[in-house]
Amino acid sequence: MTDGLTLATLERLRAVDWSGDWDHAFGHAQSRRLLMHEHLRRSALWARAYGAEDAWPFFDVTEYIDAEFQLASEPAAELDAVLKKAAYSARKTCRGAVRLADLRARGHATLPELPDLYEPLILFYERGGEFLEDGAGFLDLTGVSVKPRSLQHHLADMPFLTLRTLTLDALDGEGSISYYASTDRQGPVFRRRLLKGAEQHEESFTGNLRWEPTEQLQLSQQERADTAYIQIGDIDAANLIDAIVERVSGA
Repeated sequence: MTDGLTLATLERLRAVDWSGDWDHAFGHAQSRRLLMHEHLRRSALWARAYGAEDAWPFFDVTEYIDAEFQLASEPAAELDAVLKKAAYSARKTCRGAVRLADLRARGHATLPELPDLYEPLILFYERGGEFLEDGAGFLDLTGVSVKPRSLQHHLADMPFLTLRTLTLDALDGEGSISYYASTDRQGPVFRRRLLKGAEQHEESFTGNLRWEPTEQLQLSQQERADTAYIQIGDIDAANLIDAIVERVSGA
């Protein structure tokens, strides 16, 4: 019988739409970029821990943890069925995710105290399917491209740990997005979205757990408000948004 953790991982990967729903992927471009950022960081940590630097960043870490490890026949057959439908670029990591879940559940190895290697990447797949690698070293994430730096650079990346669905959804939006908050990070978080044709929207993330129009950011920049706001990074903004989500939803 397939273990619950292994089965849950298989089910998540089985539910991914690999057929290329571009609207879905474009709508999640910003959160997918941050999830890939976090995968590159976690993958660097695991690669260093197991001497897998040459295989980084997309590899099956169980091959380095226990070269003799094999799935039982039932989950192996289920994994083969999943891999036949998965995008080619995702197959090695999908295989690694299922095998690592099974290895962890069966207690076949003592694993290091590192963040879950494949969780950000599974979330990435769930929010729009595959990525593509080009000959210039760029990753096409659909709607945005990134170029991984060296493994050493990604070891020092700022962690992106806010993986709740509500928080990830709040990071997505049309246009070029910049975020703002007070210097003490107390109070609301704002975003400014610049669309084609110089159309601009200013919004605050509210206790209703959605972005709503605001004039507060504009007023502060015109020195007609008591509090001034500064631009912050997207991971910093994600942390503030996640704190609001946790406070309101209790999740």
